[in-house]
Amino acid sequence: MIIFAILVTGFSGLVAQILLLRELLVSYLGNELTLGIILADWLIGEALGVFIIGKLIDRIRNKAAVFTILQIGFSLALPSCLYLARTYKAMIGVPAGEAVSLAFIFYSSFFIILPVAFCHAGLFSCGCKLLSSNRSGTKETPAGSIAKIYALETSGTIIGGITLTYVLLSRFDPFQIAFVVSAASLLVNLPFLNLPSAKIKILRYLNLSLAGVFIYLSISGSSAYIQNMSVKRQFASAELLDYRSSPYGNITVIRKEGQLTFFYNGLPIITSPFPDVTFSEEFGNLPLLFQQDPKKVLIMGGGVGGIIYEILKYPVERIDYIELDPMVIAMLRKYPTAPIKMELSDKRVNIINTDGRVFLHNTARKYDLILIGSSDPRELSTNRFFTSDFFSLAKEKLHRAGILSFCLPGSLTYLSSELKNLNAGILNAAKENFAYVRVLPGDYNMFFASASGEIMDITAATLSSRINALNIKTNLLLPAYLDYRLNNQWSEWFYRSMAGSTKIINKDEKPFAVFEALILWNKQFSGKFSRILNYLSGLNLKMALALILVIAFPVFLLTFLRRGKETTLNITYSITTTGFFGMLISLIIMFMFQVRYGCLYRDIGMLTSLFMAGSAIASILALRLLGNKDTGIAIDLLVRVEAVIIVFTIITACLTSLLGYGNFSYLALLVLSFLAGSLVGLEFPLAGKIYTTQRKEVGETSGTLYFADLIGGCLAGDLGGVLLLQVEGITNTCLVLALLKSSSLTALIFYKNTTKKTL
Repeated sequence: MIIFAILVTGFSGLVAQILLLRELLVSYLGNELTLGIILADWLIGEALGVFIIGKLIDRIRNKAAVFTILQIGFSLALPSCLYLARTYKAMIGVPAGEAVSLAFIFYSSFFIILPVAFCHAGLFSCGCKLLSSNRSGTKETPAGSIAKIYALETSGTIIGGITLTYVLLSRFDPFQIAFVVSAASLLVNLPFLNLPSAKIKILRYLNLSLAGVFIYLSISGSSAYIQNMSVKRQFASAELLDYRSSPYGNITVIRKEGQLTFFYNGLPIITSPFPDVTFSEEFGNLPLLFQQDPKKVLIMGGGVGGIIYEILKYPVERIDYIELDPMVIAMLRKYPTAPIKMELSDKRVNIINTDGRVFLHNTARKYDLILIGSSDPRELSTNRFFTSDFFSLAKEKLHRAGILSFCLPGSLTYLSSELKNLNAGILNAAKENFAYVRVLPGDYNMFFASASGEIMDITAATLSSRINALNIKTNLLLPAYLDYRLNNQWSEWFYRSMAGSTKIINKDEKPFAVFEALILWNKQFSGKFSRILNYLSGLNLKMALALILVIAFPVFLLTFLRRGKETTLNITYSITTTGFFGMLISLIIMFMFQVRYGCLYRDIGMLTSLFMAGSAIASILALRLLGNKDTGIAIDLLVRVEAVIIVFTIITACLTSLLGYGNFSYLALLVLSFLAGSLVGLEFPLAGKIYTTQRKEVGETSGTLYFADLIGGCLAGDLGGVLLLQVEGITNTCLVLALLKSSSLTALIFYKNTTKKTL
């Protein structure tokens, strides 16, 4: 039964992680950087659980009771923490839709996640000890039990990821899923609770009672009540009209004082019937007035609720509107206001539910005008429309006199260094691809990019003349306002203020603008933390190499001083760097996936499952390869795996610029995720074999190695997700990773040579 229990543990752990991750991303208005922080917090919680329980379990007589208590703790914590993840901001008085700092995200997500992650990881150490000496009297070798538990738990996560992604999320609400998982986790405990001990009987009754409660909650409709109650608490200041989750994101509709607001993943994206009139009129009119008689217009998101309404005033023949998530359009049709109804019903409007970059890559159509609906590139999914790579693609789809137009945060009083660099990185990218780029400074800066110089000659008088000729009705774009908006003094002030700004070009591979937007965002909450981020932005390969040498030097020194004696420091260091590799390479693959397809929210479960599938299969393979072979063979294999990891990392860096947008690239990223997991999975059993020959107890061994693995992953989540990928880009991050693994490879070779006489 322990085998089935561990499978369920792996299943429930993955489901819990993804459920909490999705809720926290929505609550934090999160991007891919937030993802790294939340995953790091999960790993810290797991590291604490596996280490503490691993240290204690060898000394505890009734290990089955500990396993049961941990399962009970996990089952109670999951729905409770899920509720807290959704409502904690309301509890402390932070309104829905209001951002919080990275520091706040780090410590709040840690305390929300900790109870679930701690109990789940503790089950790993406890399961290893139960399997190494089960009740039937059969004995697993210490290394064999660790490897088997690792493989079983990982197999459970594969089943959990696939089931959650393709079955559960589309049919059940998060609380219903949580209650089912909690009930299943409790039911697998029952075979361990057949002893006559009075304490065991109490545990059995408690376990069975709680399982019954969770089953009732999952089938009685109570989960729907809790779901609605939590959402109402989340949006306490307004009337909740609807709350839905799609494969791409979470959509909420609220009404306050007659105004509808549509939230997508926690961010307000549409307000109706009274939108931001200034932005809608400017962005919905000026690009069309800059273009002489535009007929075909492409809008990349953010068009419904005002922009399309303005564009329809012109004699355009076709408006292609890209909206990735069909649920957004469905909700707009369900709660229409007069402007939205007009926008969606006009025959000239062609709604296309796909990713904007994939559409642009595949379409043969050329446009007079391309508008980028988002104006805040603080996440990869939006930044990918502000890179040199995208601008190059957009240029191919424009007629010669066509215009690409977008907006960025701005100011007419003061441009901070972050605001300057954010605008400069994207302006540099536009200038790299378009011969002419014009900026209209304001509270948001409006950019016009074209292969034709006509945009540079447009004056306020030209725009007024075209408005009159087309008989366009506007409330804002009057001659006096246009004279003010297009006054040359603002452009001159803007370029003077931009002096000394960055020369870096915002690219897919190196999303400089995301990091600058991150600093700008955090400056609202903590100037000190933003200064730290600014300082860290100077990180380079030389500094990374120096840091790796500083970290690795004590390992080499202690190995040399203890040569000929038993030591496991090098093995622990290797597993720590492998944990770092596993997390960071996963983030790199997610990064590449998001840049190309923009739907990580939908496919994160599949990517995680494939990583874990590779890990499980490789663990079983390593276990069979080892058999009863001596420790020397395990060390040789571990050295070879380390070398393969370095090669794999370099190949991943090379693939960055080669992958496109088609099915082959999609499949290639899935395969990369599987192979990365395989390399991680190979190392754990090998390290366990070496470690247990040093006469370490099973619980201590599993706890120490898993702790090292998780700590490495935690560091990668924080440093890699927030810093390395944004500052150094994918290629340099892969090089840093290769250098780090080279240090652990060297440490292993050194360990092998200095201890070969004792093997």
